[in-house]
Amino acid sequence: MRVAFYAPLKSPNHPVPSGDRLMARLIMKALELAGHSVEVVSEFRSFAATAEDAAGLWPAAQAELHRLRKDWSGGLRPDLWFSYHPYYKSPDFFGPTLCREFAIPYVTAEASYSAKRDATDWAPLQKLVVDGARSAAVNIALTERDRAGLAEVLPEGSFAVLKPFIDTAPFETALHQAKPQRLIAVAMMRSGDKIKSYTMLAKALRLLSDRAWTLAIAGDGVMRADVEQLFGAFEPGRIEWLGELNVGQIAAELSRSGIYVWPGCGEAYGLAYLEAQAAGLPVVAQRTAGVPEVVIDGTTGYLTAEGDLPGFAAAIAALLDDPGRCSTMGANARQFVLEERSLKVAANTLDTILQTYVRREA
Repeated sequence: MRVAFYAPLKSPNHPVPSGDRLMARLIMKALELAGHSVEVVSEFRSFAATAEDAAGLWPAAQAELHRLRKDWSGGLRPDLWFSYHPYYKSPDFFGPTLCREFAIPYVTAEASYSAKRDATDWAPLQKLVVDGARSAAVNIALTERDRAGLAEVLPEGSFAVLKPFIDTAPFETALHQAKPQRLIAVAMMRSGDKIKSYTMLAKALRLLSDRAWTLAIAGDGVMRADVEQLFGAFEPGRIEWLGELNVGQIAAELSRSGIYVWPGCGEAYGLAYLEAQAAGLPVVAQRTAGVPEVVIDGTTGYLTAEGDLPGFAAAIAALLDDPGRCSTMGANARQFVLEERSLKVAANTLDTILQTYVRREA
């Protein structure tokens, strides 16, 4: 099928790396691996920081809708529109309208709904997301949290499940040279949930100053100075600043490490957790948001209660103090991701979903 791919929050071609951009690219890659032709049909970013800002998007959105309508009227139209991650701050202004006009199926992936937004100024934009999901041939959920939330407002909606996944190829070839005492975290340095996680990690490690760990941090961003200040009190040699790395470099650094440590405040799910496990590392994180979708508590790592700083530190200590358990969990983690969360598995799942729901509707 010819797939018109659109990511309203962040285009797969956006210059700034993020988990959202990576997941968009991975889904496109999985669709192509399954034999479909995929085209990013619009670079329009519908994200608005405030509901007031959203009003300013309408003129440009209408112009982009007109462009797309004109392109399709004068040429070959796609077989379906695939909208990745529409939500109240970043709705899909185009897909549902074009799909109605040109009689093609509409598909969403990682669409989400938040009931509390209905009582705020975001309600009109969230209604766009819900109306689009209602018209969709299928809404593909990456987490049970998102599926349940959307199903609550759309009990008649059509849903399928695609578990979060990664391209495991770089991790299959990386030479594993684990240093058990080397902790590692991979995350951008920005405000909000990221800085909350960095803050919690720094506090937890202060509780473990009597153990011989080191921490490698891969990432960069506008709040780098703030992150450096958080870890500035540790003695020289404890913290290794790796900066922003590409996928191959991340795979290499993970393979040289022993435990992946990241609290995951507010994480949708966290592809970095899958990358770490693919490299053979157990994970220590919080049992929050979508993290349980990518880490098997007690098998591939430890998930501690949200906000439990002593518990988070104790979970890290348990793996540092028991190399055998750390090794076993790391092996379990690698097997889990390579066998269940690979690009090939995702391609097969996506193709089955499209053949089931889209072909049936066409």
